[in-house]
Amino acid sequence: MSRQETEIGSRLRLARQAAVEAGRMTVDFFQSGNYRIDRKADNSPVTEADRDAERLLRARIGDQFPGDAILGEELGREAGVSGYQWVIDPIDGTKSFISGVPLYTTLVGVLREEQSVLGVIYAPALDELIWAAVGQGAWYRKGAVDPRRATVSRVRSLRESLFVTTEVAGFDRYRQQNGLQTYHTLEQQAGLTRTWGDAYGYLLVATGRAELMVDPALNLWDAAPLLPILAEAGGTFTNWQGEPTVHGCDGVGTNGLVLDQVLPILRSSPPHQA
Repeated sequence: MSRQETEIGSRLRLARQAAVEAGRMTVDFFQSGNYRIDRKADNSPVTEADRDAERLLRARIGDQFPGDAILGEELGREAGVSGYQWVIDPIDGTKSFISGVPLYTTLVGVLREEQSVLGVIYAPALDELIWAAVGQGAWYRKGAVDPRRATVSRVRSLRESLFVTTEVAGFDRYRQQNGLQTYHTLEQQAGLTRTWGDAYGYLLVATGRAELMVDPALNLWDAAPLLPILAEAGGTFTNWQGEPTVHGCDGVGTNGLVLDQVLPILRSSPPHQA
């Protein structure tokens, strides 16, 4: 095993452990409903569960990899010297979380020289975990069942596909892009549409339960884990122009077989402005 493979493997082990630990911390808040909701500068909600979980993630990373950089949604950026950067989102889907919807997730990604090399998505309230590193496959575990290889579906037609996107915030973002027609076209051409998306939608694609997940606006902490997970599961993660990157302002995850049917629809939408 090469030095780089060893470095990535050790970080993947921590990413899995820390994501589960931080995610389980949020479940206590989620089940009790005993937390205050604040508003950030962009008017999006944030809770003490978000902040406490991010502090835990940062502490675990700092203990084992003190030279690594960290970027988190709630607490900003810490510089590093190793060439590795952790990108964390303690609660992706805070609107679901505060609404009592159990489809929120904890996200952990690691970049090496700006390229995403591993990712973890953990849905704490459902106890679903998926992880991947470049060249090591994608793996899925639900509850105490032994992990299994995660693979995308073999559906070849958009007409037979499940299309997932993010409700409310997602629709607002489509409108802000003057791209609401993009959503309507996808909805009309897909076999079925569901709109409690966020990162759980990408988990559905990577485990073969959906074929298409679309986000009209993404930050790095939303996207960082997604490319290695979907690629290692046999699918794709790109921006709306079809470029495989976690540094775009939008994103689409597919099983790979419907991508060519989806990209012309997305490319017809006005470019997103960061």
